[in-house]
Amino acid sequence: MDKLAEGESAPRQGPLAAAPSLAVQFFLIPLAVVGVLVMVYLGFRMLIEDQRTAQEYLHDVQYGGRERRWPAAYELSRLMVAPGAEAADPTIGPALVQAFEDAAGDDPRVRRYLALAIGRLEQPPAAAVPALLAAIDDPDGEVAVSAVWALGAIGDPAAVPGLSVIYGSTDPGLRKVTVYALGAIAGTSQIGTLRMALEDPVADVQWNAAVALARHRDASGVTVLRRMLDREYVARQVTRIGREAEEADPVADVIISGLRAVGALGEASLRDSVAALSRDDTSVQVRTVALETLERLNGDRPRS
Repeated sequence: MDKLAEGESAPRQGPLAAAPSLAVQFFLIPLAVVGVLVMVYLGFRMLIEDQRTAQEYLHDVQYGGRERRWPAAYELSRLMVAPGAEAADPTIGPALVQAFEDAAGDDPRVRRYLALAIGRLEQPPAAAVPALLAAIDDPDGEVAVSAVWALGAIGDPAAVPGLSVIYGSTDPGLRKVTVYALGAIAGTSQIGTLRMALEDPVADVQWNAAVALARHRDASGVTVLRRMLDREYVARQVTRIGREAEEADPVADVIISGLRAVGALGEASLRDSVAALSRDDTSVQVRTVALETLERLNGDRPRS
């Protein structure tokens, strides 16, 4: 009997006995892998999410190497969009303007992004407008465009005389942003320049002028606004190169700008064009904005 007992093999494990190894294989190991991946992800997030202050970025702009200055200026321009960014450091405005002036002749990318950052200041210093106006003659065209945009964003009427002179530029892109900036500034001293821009040889400039005038409650651009509500006309003017695969509809963008200008102006003579767009346009967004504009026009809001 003892020999028989010695000769018996060890008993096989049943399903319940194998359960712990299955749990390790199918649950604990994948869970550990997921945990490692989460830790790696969080580590990368901590590296990517930069919590640096505006002054730290500004230090890189002023003293960093060439490949550190322009990314720091870019981050500054993004940082100034955040609410309270300026309140957290009241000295940042004057410091930005000084850095912008000091960067003359440096990497133009630094100047472009610093101009955008200045334009996003809630309380720009008095030196901002002269500094930006001086940059309009910058050899880099994009620096000039960024400076003009910033002047419009600041909205100081003191910039109007300088901007009106800039409209005489041979660069259509600079004329376009100049007209936009003039439209964003309160007052009437720029109305003459905006009316002149209605005859600009470039359609984009005409459109910006008509919208700017409507913002100032001036109906001089109604003829241009009527053209902006004509999809076939706009389609002939807008370049779609490189946009075929995108969802963006640049034609719709122009029409919507025209519709909003018509609504702001309360131009009842364009009611039929607006109504047609609300029924027949191929863009859902255009039809929606057209309906909103039609409601405003049907309210018979008088132009002031």
